[in-house]
Amino acid sequence: QVQLVESGGGLVQPGGSLRLSCVASGNNLNLYIMAWYRQAPGKERELVAEITRSGGSTNYADSVKGRFTTSRDNAKNTVWLQMTSLKPEDTAVYYCNARRNWQNYWGQGTQVTVSS
Repeated sequence: QVQLVESGGGLVQPGGSLRLSCVASGNNLNLYIMAWYRQAPGKERELVAEITRSGGSTNYADSVKGRFTTSRDNAKNTVWLQMTSLKPEDTAVYYCNARRNWQNYWGQGTQVTVSS
């Protein structure tokens, strides 16, 4: 079992940047494909970015391509989401996700608000 704790959210002006962190405990992070999801009020949770176990490959939602970057350090059991050129429509609760076969774990989420 894996426990995930996100941090780094907050209030930022349009065009600004934030870096989210997700620290895992309970098992080695290198066993899991990691992903970031977000959920805005009244909307479904959507995939933002994902990264393979080794970190060698990433995938992004079209809406964040070129602005967001995900990375991981398995030795530190940590995954990051670097967000730049933030827009008001990026406002949401951001969740860290770990999956392996049938196992699927979620963090508690961190709020990101983009507003002037």
